[in-house]
Parts: sequence; structure tokens; C-alpha cells
Amino acid sequence: MTHPIGRDRRIAAAGASGPRGRVLATILLAGLAAVVAAGCLPGGTRGSGGADSARATGSAAPAITPSPAPTGPTPRPSFVPPTPTPEPTFVVYVVARGDSLNSIAHRFGTTGRSIAYWNRSTYPSLDPDSAGYRPGLLKIGWTLFVRPNDIVDEQDLPDPSDSATDELGPPIDSAAPG
Repeated sequence: MTHPIGRDRRIAAAGASGPRGRVLATILLAGLAAVVAAGCLPGGTRGSGGADSARATGSAAPAITPSPAPTGPTPRPSFVPPTPTPEPTFVVYVVARGDSLNSIAHRFGTTGRSIAYWNRSTYPSLDPDSAGYRPGLLKIGWTLFVRPNDIVDEQDLPDPSDSATDELGPPIDSAAPG
């Protein structure tokens, strides 16, 4: 005599191998996929029974309260202009023995003519646009304004100084004009 539970297993195993078994397996797989998909949905979208399904499961669905809309005019974005790039800063250089406009310019990455333009109102002999332009005339102790790594655009300059004076004394280095 065979055991009845063993017999049921054989019948179930035999039934799953035919065309009916494939249909049954497909239905079970579809049901499993539906359960998994329902588990992935957000809490408010599960089930479709509303209050009846909440009573059947024993849990109450949370109430969704709408948030109030803001009152008044819609704020507009304000335009804030960009911060301008600051102009290069001048460095004060005191002329020493043996200095020339070109040697100072080389030290600061500019040109002797640019240094002459920046200082032409203080030292008229450094005004390249005047008849008294003498770039080799530098006196020890003069303070020159220099903008490192900047070169004057000669096409965009203010008016030149009125005159050059000869009261500046002898040059200390007249080797190379600016």
C-alpha cells in the first residue's frame, strides 16, 4: 500500500508536465508578478477599494490634505549685475642708481613707454607726446607708478601734458630710450 500523500505528489508532478501544467505555471507566474508590482507602487496607489478595502484590511488610509497656495503676486527673479573686474593696481617704484625705463619695465612685465605714460603728469620729461620727452632722464628717488603685466593702449589715451620742464636735473642713465 502506498502512502496517500506520496500519491498526491506524483499526481501533482505528473499534471505539471503537460499543456495544462504550462498554463497553470503561466498563471502562477503572472499572479506573482502582479503581487511584486503592487508592492513597488507608492502607498496611496495600492488597491482600488477606497474605504471598503481599508475596512477589510483593518488599516485606515492616510488622508491627503492639500497645501494652501501662496497668496499675493508671484515673485520675479531680481537682476543683479555681475561684479566688475577691478582695474590693475599700481605699484610704487622708487628709482635707484642704474635704473632705466626699460630695466624697470622688464622687471614688472610692461614697457618703458607705458611707464612713461603713467607718470607723464608728475614728470613731464616722461611724456611721450611732448617735445621735451627724454626717457633716459630719471633721477634717483623719483617715485614711479607701475602697473605690473599691463601695457598702455596708445590709441586710447587722454590728452598729453601741457609742457615739459628742464628743471629736472641731469639724467642718471641715458643708455636706452623707452
